[in-house]
Amino acid sequence: MAQLWGGRFTKETDQMVYLFNASLSFDKRLYKHDIMGSIAHVTMLSHQSIISEQEKDLIIDGLNKILQDIENGYLQFTEEYEDIHSFVEAHLIDRIGDAGKKLHTGRSRNDQVALDMKLYVRDEIKETDVLLKKLLITLLQIMEEHIDTYMPGFTHMQKAQPTTLAHHIGAYFEMFKRDRARLADIFKRMNYCPLGSGALAGTTYPLDRALTAELLEFYGPTLNSMDSVSDRDYLIELLSALSTIMMHLSRFSEEIIAWNSDEYRFVEIDDAFSTGSSIMPQKKNPDIAELVRGKTGRVYGALISILTTMKGIPLAYNKDMQEDKELTFDALDQVKVCITLFEQMLKTMRFRLDKMKASATNGFTNATDAADYLVGKGVPFRDAHGIIGSLVLHCIDQKKSIDELTIDELKQFSNMFDSDIFEAISLKTCVEKRLTIGAPGYEAMKQVIELQHVYLKETFLS
Repeated sequence: MAQLWGGRFTKETDQMVYLFNASLSFDKRLYKHDIMGSIAHVTMLSHQSIISEQEKDLIIDGLNKILQDIENGYLQFTEEYEDIHSFVEAHLIDRIGDAGKKLHTGRSRNDQVALDMKLYVRDEIKETDVLLKKLLITLLQIMEEHIDTYMPGFTHMQKAQPTTLAHHIGAYFEMFKRDRARLADIFKRMNYCPLGSGALAGTTYPLDRALTAELLEFYGPTLNSMDSVSDRDYLIELLSALSTIMMHLSRFSEEIIAWNSDEYRFVEIDDAFSTGSSIMPQKKNPDIAELVRGKTGRVYGALISILTTMKGIPLAYNKDMQEDKELTFDALDQVKVCITLFEQMLKTMRFRLDKMKASATNGFTNATDAADYLVGKGVPFRDAHGIIGSLVLHCIDQKKSIDELTIDELKQFSNMFDSDIFEAISLKTCVEKRLTIGAPGYEAMKQVIELQHVYLKETFLS
């Protein structure tokens, strides 16, 4: 088929060059956004008397029928078309004749593809935000259910201080809150319409770019036509935000993988989200968590790829920028499926409360509180720190926890110990004493949970 741009050329493009250059195989997913943008464009052209009202109606009717036929499966994407723009325009001309040739008046494929990608990404940000919010709702449900489920908190992968499962899960709640905020920021920064920028220097037609922007629900038109067609900052920001989402999912997955091991046994993953071994019948593998962890690198790769692609491109549009699509599409697909499956795995996962509590009890997580107890009796903190360090060494040698020692044993290390030490270093006391906002104490956690409920009622994207 003759290309829509073929007038300047005297011979056909080499077939291998054509296939290397073509993008329909992946940009076909932009069909809805391409048609949406074209409808807004011809509406504006008619409003400006650049085309007639009759021509506008004929073009819009043709575009809507093409959209309907694509979605019903009657119209198939074939290799004879270079990209989604030429696919739609060629079919429109075939169906309505010369009026279809006026569709491209006052625009270039450069501003057309910039528009399509912005419309697509805008929708994808909204979809991703919905999935993140659903994940946050599940996390908050776990927090409410486990506000007094004791477990060890860790630093350096070593048991550090007692906390609660609600507090631990709450840390991830904050991470995914920030992820939503990043997406909202990107949405607000990118939501300006590039259509009407032409190839790079605008057009001599009297376009109403503000009207086009309004029709497509942008905040307004972009203000520099060269930047409009060559800007991929919003994709770089998006892939950075998606990489951060995956990093958070990967950290959480790593903990679940550890917690699922026989050494921890903190959780039991539902059978529907586990697989077995082809040779070892006892195995129940945390494959979903492992795949989420693995796919994180794939999303990171997309970010590095587009940064590398964009770093040496002069103004304005260059064909290199076609490389933005496949990696963005794939990254969005991976992130959305990972959030979805992770949320479902989490919702069906069983927490082993007894194992968590036992681990906190037997890991000297109350050692800091034992030192604070001595400080409360007038022992300088540095001395108290040394006393408890020696006490822990003794407990390790005796294979006991601090709670299991007698008063007489404790007094061998300090005469300041009394019978109230056992209440002071119980898991409940250790946690409940921490009442500042953000701490794991019951009242502090209740306050945070209420704030998170309020947060989930807020709207970020509009």
